[in-house]
Amino acid sequence: MTAIPETFSYAAYLECVHCKTAYSITDINTYASCCNQPLVVKYDHPAGFYKEDLIFREKNMWRYFEVLPVMERKNIVSLGEGMTALLPLEKSAAVHGFADLMMKDESSNPTGSFKARGLSAAVSKAKELGITRCIVPTAGNAGGALAAYCARAGIACTVVMPRHTPAVFKQECELYGANLILVDGLINDCAKKVAELKQSGDYYDVSTLKEPYRLEGKKTMGYEIAEQLNWQLPDVIIYPAGGGTGLIGIWKAFKELINMGWIDEQPLPKMIAVQSRQCAPVVRAFYNPDDWMQGFAPQPSIANGLAVPYPFGMDMMQQVLQESNGMAYAVSEEEIIAGVKEFARTEGMIIAPETAAVWKALLHLRKMKVVDAADKIVLMNTGSGYKYLENLF
Repeated sequence: MTAIPETFSYAAYLECVHCKTAYSITDINTYASCCNQPLVVKYDHPAGFYKEDLIFREKNMWRYFEVLPVMERKNIVSLGEGMTALLPLEKSAAVHGFADLMMKDESSNPTGSFKARGLSAAVSKAKELGITRCIVPTAGNAGGALAAYCARAGIACTVVMPRHTPAVFKQECELYGANLILVDGLINDCAKKVAELKQSGDYYDVSTLKEPYRLEGKKTMGYEIAEQLNWQLPDVIIYPAGGGTGLIGIWKAFKELINMGWIDEQPLPKMIAVQSRQCAPVVRAFYNPDDWMQGFAPQPSIANGLAVPYPFGMDMMQQVLQESNGMAYAVSEEEIIAGVKEFARTEGMIIAPETAAVWKALLHLRKMKVVDAADKIVLMNTGSGYKYLENLF
């Protein structure tokens, strides 16, 4: 196995997604103060980094070290995240007439979800920057992941979570030694509590897209999909969107792969964001970008990760949907529950409710002719359904 160099990242600077103002990657930054928008990591062209270099590398997300933001390998905080399976769904494809249906299964990540990728990157960079205290508002999985990686790094962790979140999410945070604070409401109410706590304490806020590095960990899903498909991208990727970091990150990965010459520029996959009808701001904004908040009354969802009423990355998500010729779609809570049970019996997988929403959306999209039966389709399973069992029975 080829060793990753001790110092070999091409991360160059941070950039405001709106006005392109540059920020230093060696300073502690959160989001762009110039426009109140997210910051993204920009890389110099990684000359001498070839896809053939990956063949003998370790099988985790840090195999793409050159295009991740940690400058020195000693600062990487890893629990073995990444290089998750891309599974063919042959039974479901046969039943519903799909030619090529696959699932990127993120449930095998540490703490049981794709949040491990983003939090590995964020906590690694926090360690490199000398940060000693992190805080996050969470719908569930991000809190457990942050608690785990902070425990590994020796960084103090505070998690603010809705009180109605299933017990297992709360218990894992406490087991990892995090300070857990429960709030009545949704994740936006947790964010208000985080803002309050930050006034009286020196915390680094790891909220979705309010720091630049979770996005970099999440983008490795895009690198892996490309690598696992021998650098030939699928026609469609269907993704359960809450805060949207993964949706944005996968698209960022494809753009970086084009810049490196690892994949052809066209065609790129159609990106489809799926939400619950209980809380579907991305869907509302897709069809009514100017007035989507009018009359919006978000409610909790059995798919905790989809209950993000006012995502900070809304503009970035809408840009991905537009650029990819994609769309946003919402399904009912009843469909989500039915989807979990159907998938368990058909494919032998207990998927997250967020993923069940993706599955049910696919069937609607096929009838709407948004997706064709002949398309190469990748569904994203963002986490394990085991954590949600108390909500299903």
